[in-house]
Amino acid sequence: MKIVVCVKQVPDTKGGVQFNPDGTLNRAAMLTIMNPDDKAGLEAALRIKEENGAEVTVVTMGLPKADEVLREAMAMGADKGILVTDRVLGGADTWATSTTLAGAIRNLEYDLIITGRQAIDGDTAQVGPQIAEHLGLPVISYAQNIKVDGDAVVIERQYEDRYHELKVTMPCLITALSELNEPRYMTPGGIFDAYEKDVTVWGRPDLKDVDDANLGLKGSPTKIAKASDKVRKGAGEKVVLDTDEAVAYLMGKFKEKHII
Repeated sequence: MKIVVCVKQVPDTKGGVQFNPDGTLNRAAMLTIMNPDDKAGLEAALRIKEENGAEVTVVTMGLPKADEVLREAMAMGADKGILVTDRVLGGADTWATSTTLAGAIRNLEYDLIITGRQAIDGDTAQVGPQIAEHLGLPVISYAQNIKVDGDAVVIERQYEDRYHELKVTMPCLITALSELNEPRYMTPGGIFDAYEKDVTVWGRPDLKDVDDANLGLKGSPTKIAKASDKVRKGAGEKVVLDTDEAVAYLMGKFKEKHII
């Protein structure tokens, strides 16, 4: 069984974010981490590997420093790492990113593709489903549990206060929630081994069946009107009430907002 996991190196928002003049994130100037949803997806792949036997290949698109997130993935137990990096790919929105990743994945054999539900720097939840669309695969999003059943996967798909149980024949694509599991830590031996391995680096010439018009900033239909690292919040509404009035006031607000 062959599993491809897409991960993203995202800004560590605790350290603040910085923007380029065109409104895109200045990723080179920020501390970074592996996107939490992607890390849960990687952990799911590693558990499938342990339980059923599988080869896990991790793919990321980013700056050359994104090599770090692939080393982390291999230190956790992934078999291979592929970095897709090229100047022409910079500034990509979800459409251009998914086009690029799909072009890279077409070079690989796979039974299952796992991505995170969404990245903490964009929160769009679009890239995973778009990759599936590019590749002509069924997609199951918001996975909170994954089990392999022969040539199929059984997924618990989170839905409000319940879940859908879906069974899909592979190949298919799954988007994982961070709540899916508790990702393992890297081991010292794993870290040593990860830096002994080679990371495969691909550029624009290695992408299969993609059009330059759909790559990078120029190929991104999303246009940023304004970017800011902090959103100022208003003071809100302040009221002074006794206990009974406060309860009635809160209940009225809950009903107004359809919370109850």
